[in-house]
Amino acid sequence: MKLPKEITNGFLIFLGIGIYFLLMNVLGLAHLFYLRTLNVFFIFYGVNKTMKMNLHEGETNFVSNAVSAMATSVVGVALSVFGLLVYSYARGGDAYVKTLSETFMFGGNPSVPTYCICLLFEGIASSVIVTLMMMLYWNNKYIAD
Repeated sequence: MKLPKEITNGFLIFLGIGIYFLLMNVLGLAHLFYLRTLNVFFIFYGVNKTMKMNLHEGETNFVSNAVSAMATSVVGVALSVFGLLVYSYARGGDAYVKTLSETFMFGGNPSVPTYCICLLFEGIASSVIVTLMMMLYWNNKYIAD
């Protein structure tokens, strides 16, 4: 059974983000918040790959491609947040999240679930933005009627 391209490319987004953050942690760069924002490039990669695959398959409907792109990015973000949830509990739970929130733009002392829910909403918002940007980029390839 072959998985849909949205799940496959969403999993690639998850792998890219996971490896990137683990590498930042190993290199001691995890405290640099501006490096954390570069994970959006993995979302761009996965969404772009899905849209290329759709075009290669002959799918030129604007709406179905937008839904496919959005599904890809949401799968990647959801898997990444779930991975962070598991990793946070493995590293000490709320104590680990407190070290993350010191270098991130969180106020107070968020718990692991609160931190993950906030990142999920942020990730979904970035998914919408990336999808819209990629749809504008690929606009001349799709039928809008």
